[in-house]
Amino acid sequence: MLPQHYSLQNLPLSSKGISSMAMNVSSACFSVLSCKKPNRIRAVASEDFATTAALKTDTEDKLKLGGSELKVTRLGIGAWSWGDTSYWNNFQWDDQKLKAAKAAFNGSLDCGITFFDTAEVYGSPLALGAENSETLLGRFIKERENDNPGEEVVVATKFAALPWRFGRQSVISALKDSLNRLGLSSVDLYQLHWPGIWGNEGYIDGLGDAVEQGLVKAVGVSNYSEKRLRDAYERLKKRGIPLASNQVNYSLIYRLPEQNGVKAACDELGVTLIAYSPIAQGALTGKYKPENPPSGPRGRIYTPEFLTKLQPLLIRIKEIGGNYGKTPTQVVLNWLIAQENVVPIPGAKNAAQAKEFVGALGWRLSNEEVDELRSLASEISPVTGFPVEKL
Repeated sequence: MLPQHYSLQNLPLSSKGISSMAMNVSSACFSVLSCKKPNRIRAVASEDFATTAALKTDTEDKLKLGGSELKVTRLGIGAWSWGDTSYWNNFQWDDQKLKAAKAAFNGSLDCGITFFDTAEVYGSPLALGAENSETLLGRFIKERENDNPGEEVVVATKFAALPWRFGRQSVISALKDSLNRLGLSSVDLYQLHWPGIWGNEGYIDGLGDAVEQGLVKAVGVSNYSEKRLRDAYERLKKRGIPLASNQVNYSLIYRLPEQNGVKAACDELGVTLIAYSPIAQGALTGKYKPENPPSGPRGRIYTPEFLTKLQPLLIRIKEIGGNYGKTPTQVVLNWLIAQENVVPIPGAKNAAQAKEFVGALGWRLSNEEVDELRSLASEISPVTGFPVEKL
């Protein structure tokens, strides 16, 4: 029987080839937050934001991904931005951003968040100056292991269904390449990043093969429609393998999974919904205003016009957060967690963000507040999502 998770001690000998880099973890931001080791963290009930980082994230606060035996924290960290120069980081990756990403990794673990999501295409080598996210995560794990031997880290990564990849063996080959970059002998969760244009059944078979070969502990899909989700679930079920998750774009202002049947199907089948872009790439944090939209490609999505329409909702989110001593970011993440069977994975570019995310745990919005926020958000036309969602 496969173990529920692996520890940092499970690094293979091949990981010795990963270069070691000494970095200082920045403590300039959110210095008032003090996160403790996961096994010492206790839930707190306080309106003081400085104390909300120390939250209970022990085993009883974890959940199983779908019908698998894999347990994850109720909130994970997305590593899409790590090493990226095509969408994030103002098209530039440098040592300062590298140190910040490592601080985000360490800060997350210090606060008890052990679930990290990456992908083979994050930090694509085709992008000038980029560094692969899997490589960075693997390096961070190895360096962390020096001071914290045996510490749990749960890793999820993804297979890119590129048009020239055919059949089940392409999944295994890509997975082995990912394991090499991560410096690991297996990963906890392996996902199909998006549906294949053709040959999708072969990809699903490849996921099953990966489980049977002991290369992964659980498998999932991403950006799958209700029909594709059900097809994948049934195909794996015939082999006695549960489909653990479907990772989709889901936030207070992007609720397509509720409208297209994906959320209902996940709940029916017992498949966990992993929510990427849960804070709408920063738009729901209150950081951006019509006169100060996000830079880069995000600015074409979250335009001044859209941000103007968003302001009434953001004002109410801030008001509700004030009643709990919570930030807008923590409120919108808690809204997702309140939907049940949802694990948000906000992206953390630095330690301050990672520590703030933890404050979404250990408390709950009232049902009335959940409904009110959905009603207010319904008045805003949603932005365009990832096109593959409609494949």
